[in-house]
Amino acid sequence: MRVNEMFKHFHLATFLLVVYALLIVVHSQGQTGFISLDCGLPENSGGFTEESTQLDYISDAPYINGGESNGISAQYNVNLQRWATTVRSFPDGTRNCYTITTKKGTKYLIRAVFMYGNYDGKNSTPTFELHLGPNFWDTVQIIDSPSSVVKEIIHFPLQNYVRVCLVNTGSGTPFISALELRPLKNTTYIAPSGISLGLIARMDVGSNLTTLVRYPYDAFDRIWARYISDEWMDLTTSLTVDPQDHTDFQPPNVVMQNAAMPVNKSGPFRLELNSGDTSIGYYLYMHFAELQQLKANESRIFNINVNGKHMYGPVIPSYLSSMTTYSTTPITGSLNYTFTLDKFENSTLPPIVNAIEIYNLVGVSQLETDQDDVDAMTNIKAAYGVKRNWDGDPCVPIKYLWAGLNCTNDGSDAPRITSLDLSSSGLTGEINTNISRLSMLVSLDLSNNSLTGTVPNFLSQLTNVKVLKLGNNKLTGSVPAELIQKSNDGLLSLSVEGNQDLCASTSLCKKKKKSNVVVPVVASVGGLFAFLLVAGAVFILVKTKKKHVSGNEESDDQEFGTKKRKFTYAEVKGITNNFTRVLGKGGFGTVYHGVVSDGTQVAVKVLSRPPVQASHQQSRDEESRTQEQVEQQNKQFESEARIHYSYLCTQNYWFIQIYERKKTRVELQVKLLMTVYHGNLTSLVGYFKEGTNMGLIYEYMANGDLALHLSGRQANVLSWEKRLEIAIDAAQGLEYLHHGCKPPIIHRDVKTPNILLNENFRAKLADFGLSRFFAADNATHVSTRFIAGTPGYLDPDITNNSWLNEKSDVYSFGVVILQIITSRPAITKTNDDEIAHISNWVQSMVANGDVKGIIDPRLQGDFDINSVWKAVEIAMACLSPTAARRPNMSQVVIELRECLASELTRRNNSRMTTDSTDSFEDLPLNTTTGFSPLAR
Repeated sequence: MRVNEMFKHFHLATFLLVVYALLIVVHSQGQTGFISLDCGLPENSGGFTEESTQLDYISDAPYINGGESNGISAQYNVNLQRWATTVRSFPDGTRNCYTITTKKGTKYLIRAVFMYGNYDGKNSTPTFELHLGPNFWDTVQIIDSPSSVVKEIIHFPLQNYVRVCLVNTGSGTPFISALELRPLKNTTYIAPSGISLGLIARMDVGSNLTTLVRYPYDAFDRIWARYISDEWMDLTTSLTVDPQDHTDFQPPNVVMQNAAMPVNKSGPFRLELNSGDTSIGYYLYMHFAELQQLKANESRIFNINVNGKHMYGPVIPSYLSSMTTYSTTPITGSLNYTFTLDKFENSTLPPIVNAIEIYNLVGVSQLETDQDDVDAMTNIKAAYGVKRNWDGDPCVPIKYLWAGLNCTNDGSDAPRITSLDLSSSGLTGEINTNISRLSMLVSLDLSNNSLTGTVPNFLSQLTNVKVLKLGNNKLTGSVPAELIQKSNDGLLSLSVEGNQDLCASTSLCKKKKKSNVVVPVVASVGGLFAFLLVAGAVFILVKTKKKHVSGNEESDDQEFGTKKRKFTYAEVKGITNNFTRVLGKGGFGTVYHGVVSDGTQVAVKVLSRPPVQASHQQSRDEESRTQEQVEQQNKQFESEARIHYSYLCTQNYWFIQIYERKKTRVELQVKLLMTVYHGNLTSLVGYFKEGTNMGLIYEYMANGDLALHLSGRQANVLSWEKRLEIAIDAAQGLEYLHHGCKPPIIHRDVKTPNILLNENFRAKLADFGLSRFFAADNATHVSTRFIAGTPGYLDPDITNNSWLNEKSDVYSFGVVILQIITSRPAITKTNDDEIAHISNWVQSMVANGDVKGIIDPRLQGDFDINSVWKAVEIAMACLSPTAARRPNMSQVVIELRECLASELTRRNNSRMTTDSTDSFEDLPLNTTTGFSPLAR
């Protein structure tokens, strides 16, 4: 008999019109731990007890934020169980999630039921996805109005809650009729870590019942469906099986009282399963109980085989006592499976089986966001009444990342929230204390709201925060001294402008506390005081500059700070094994591989190739370099170092506040040390500078640069999904430079060789040697005296007008996107030796609708065509000749995430996840029974 789709789609007649007319006395069972939600039931209804099952249902409203309550069409509301008459639909939002508190450390059977019943009057059945937390569970496809779909999964939550999400894939509005959770024994249904078990079939074999069996007959409320075949004959008993329920699985007595055996008593019992995919893994559970009192000369002995190969045996069922055999590793490796129970030669009776369960593997390895971060964000959302589509897990999967967040997501640890942007969100009240629980925050933006009260001290306890924006609110009092000190030390980019009653300077705040008599005195001598301050500042800057020119080492340490280590040149030679292994070369110099004392791999970027064992000719070449070249390389070194240690060129707001009162325009450029940090920017380990020997030491990126992987010189081909992830990573790094730094930083040399990949192929932006600060907040551009960058990536506004702004980087990134799509260089030579730009080639191809013709042929069609089209559109928008018409990097990030979402949807729709490659050829099984199983 073949297992088919009937077990995925129970028909109305077999599921909803359940009447438990079983003439059997059942012992009362408790519902401890049961959660039964009637979806769409009004919250104030008080719940009800379903008459046929005695299960207690409550409204789903407390467990979900959105959705609409609906009743099914009257023509289908005939003799239904009460929970089947209502649904909750989700016309708004892409992902809507139920969050249900569970008992940590307990395994659960989770069941979701969907009966369309033409609730919306459209008579148009939808298809949508069902997710378990951040992981894809299954696709829900409704066949017709009177049919119901049941999805079951056995899952072990790692948190103290379960999150069940309905995801709109563009094929109709998601809805749900009922959601049920049932605790199981942890000793049952064992699966590998990161795997849950999705139900394929649960069969009451040989049953003469015409109804389903569930609670109260099954203590765990598993649903058993009758399954019969012309190849089988039934065997039944009226006696009780397992009066003590001695097995952990506890198959219900009413199911175990029936069994099936082959009509041909000398032949096998046969069951077939269509897989269609060799990568799909299955778990098989078989429940046995002897229903005949065997005579002395009778025996029933058989083996369990898969596709003719021995899986387990001999099996000898015990009289009126259950035993369960099950696979402990997945059954894989075939498109179709034939399970047989084969009679032993000396057995007088044919094999029997009472019940069968088949599950497929559902991958749930994607870790959920750290529990403290989730709780904090949930409370922040509630406190401020955030009107955003914040539902489900905040950080994963990436295509459903909450708007305004950035998170760590390396796959090995639970994601953590590193950036929270609630600017211009209409926030009122005080700064919420739950923000203090986001301990991994690097950037916090609460600007342009109506927040009141003081700046809380807990913000200074967020040790990882490098960017804090509180400007344009209604905050009062004084900024905590710790925050001011961090800002002065260059450890924090602090923005508090636009809060009229907020004091942001330690000395000024102290003065405010003094007698009012001091105020006119300060006003009268303000001009002289300001003059002395300016003169003093200029004196210090000039003195510092002189020390720097003279090569004073103490000045260097002050300039580059103490947070990053300064290495000696001798140490660098040791780290690099005398500059042995070259990783790459660029305009700045040569990059070498190295290992620091703690074993960490690094990349050492030097100003020029050090004179190690140089020939006489090489020495002469070194000496012949012009002083102008040396000065230019020095400037590049200083520029890149300042980005990472990060010198922030800005106006000193304290001076500005004084002089604006006098209506005197005075601008003083002050170098303030600030650490720029972002997960998508290469991290600086240290630097060295001894005379003409200078360089920077970065984290090592094991997979080199993106250009290498697009060139075709690597054996492995980056998938379209991976290319989009790399594009998003690089875009997020650039977005941070433009919008997370104050003033913004313009990279000026965005290109594929400057996008580096770590061991997990996560991308980071590198090479800041040409970067510039864009200091004027209200300016549209700054001019630059010389053109810098790489041909093919240069913004026409720079080449034509010497105008530089953040949109110059956007243009370059547009070229990068086209290279990611096509794997072609930015510029090529035609047969006529003319230079052809990649954008012109792409534009000519897509003008004829030939988007498939531009994508890297090595992908062999494995991509979502809509995702590619959208990526091309993003790139061409970035490449607009007019800077004003280009999107900013925040918009680019959002659009690229939508591209990735489209590609992931395609993959999810065509996959059944499994992490196992084991074959069924040597499959171990376990047996649970009141007696010890026989040896093989």
